[in-house]
Amino acid sequence: MNIIRRPFRYSYNNATLIIILVNIGVFLATTFMPGLSSVLGLSLFGTIERHYWWQPFTYMFVHGSFFHIFFNMMGLFFFGIPTEKTIGTKEFLLMYLLCGTLIGLLSLGIFTLAVSLTRNIVYAYVTLVGASGSIYSLLMVYAVLFPKSKIYVWGILPVQAPLLIVIYFVIEFGSQFTSRSGVAHYAHLLGLVLAWLYMLVRMGVNPIKVWKEAYRR
Repeated sequence: MNIIRRPFRYSYNNATLIIILVNIGVFLATTFMPGLSSVLGLSLFGTIERHYWWQPFTYMFVHGSFFHIFFNMMGLFFFGIPTEKTIGTKEFLLMYLLCGTLIGLLSLGIFTLAVSLTRNIVYAYVTLVGASGSIYSLLMVYAVLFPKSKIYVWGILPVQAPLLIVIYFVIEFGSQFTSRSGVAHYAHLLGLVLAWLYMLVRMGVNPIKVWKEAYRR
C-alpha cells in the first residue's frame, strides 16, 4: 500500500475541543503579554532574522481580537467535530496542522517575493496570525465528506456546502486584489487549495467527482 495513503487506526479523542482550548489559552496569554504575538505570529523578520523557526506552526494559534478568535473557533467547533468523528482524530490532526503549517511556509515565500519585487522592506514585518487558513481547509474537507450538508450563512441563509466553497473561492480570489482590509485572503485561498490537494493525494478522493455523484442522484 502507498505509504502516503496508509490509513491511521481509527480513534476519536476530541482533538477539536483541545485545539479550541489551546487557541483560547494563547489568546489570553497574548492579551496579557502583547509582545508574545510577535514571537508566535508569523513574519519574515521574526522567522529568518530572529530565528523563530516555530512561527510557521504557531501563528495559527494566535488571534488579534476577540471577534477574530470567536468566529474562527465557532467554525472550528461546528465543522471540526463532525469531520474529526468521520475521519478520526489522527487524520483530522494531520490535515488541520499540515495545511496550516504549509500555509505558514508558503506565506514566508510570498513575503520574500513581495520584498524582492517591490524593494519594500515593510513586507518583512507583515505579521500573519489566526486559524482562518486552517478553517478554510477544514471547510473544504467538510464539504467533501458531507456534500449535501446545508450551511446557514449568517444563521439564516441555507447554502449547500460545495456551493459555499465555490462562493468563498471566488470572493477570496477577488478580495485578494481589491481589498485593503488587512485580511490575509491569500491564506484563505491557500487553505482551500491545500485541502483539495490533501483529499486527492492523501485520501485518494476527488472533490469534484464526489460532488457530481452526490447531486446526480
